[in-house]
Amino acid sequence: MSTKRWIAVFALTILGALLFMSWLIPAQSGFWYQVDAGVFFYFNHLLGESVAFRYLVAFTNLRPFDAVAFLFMLGIFYQYYRRQDRAGKRWMVCIGLTMLVTAVIAKQFDMAMDFSRPSPTKFFSLQGVPVLRVSELTGWPAKDWSSTSFPGDHGMMLMIFSFFMLRYFGRKAFFWSALVVVVFSLPRIMAGAHWLTDVVVGAGSISCVVLSWMLLTPASDRVISWFNRHLPKKILG
Repeated sequence: MSTKRWIAVFALTILGALLFMSWLIPAQSGFWYQVDAGVFFYFNHLLGESVAFRYLVAFTNLRPFDAVAFLFMLGIFYQYYRRQDRAGKRWMVCIGLTMLVTAVIAKQFDMAMDFSRPSPTKFFSLQGVPVLRVSELTGWPAKDWSSTSFPGDHGMMLMIFSFFMLRYFGRKAFFWSALVVVVFSLPRIMAGAHWLTDVVVGAGSISCVVLSWMLLTPASDRVISWFNRHLPKKILG
């Protein structure tokens, strides 16, 4: 592995650590808190102003809607899968399994952090600040409240998918994947079930560390090769 690649790995690892520390040190104050509160109250105000926006946010925060993000990712993945020969399709199955391994590793970082940060709807309600909840406004069982919102698991999984697509299929695949990250991370933020920094700092810092070591080193290639060797031959053998 080249020196430049190692420099990139260590730089991204440090960037991830610094990003996390920039949020942690001035907890619930300082720059990130101001950004978080501003974003939350902007969308919370819109929930009261626009009926169309209110129901859009409610719909996109229903539990079944989470499957839509998965279907979009599957659709992007399938566009590349269908172009492969038999060996290439087996290779892509191995990439998919490697993404799952990476997600498990990233989850360990999440568990190690062990933060119990309430969502903005809960946080401000406990502070006695009146806030709007889309589930109460619409009567729909939309997710708009959480006792442990940091980091954003949903955003983290989407980021893992996006950067794997960049690593193995190029910029065009990354563009569409990144669009999925933005579109499907926003609903939780707009509803107040997540702070902006749950995704930007929480998911972003973990992704910087885990994905730099997985994708910029030979690690992901080796895991893919391991699956390719050990999966039953009948699976696209």
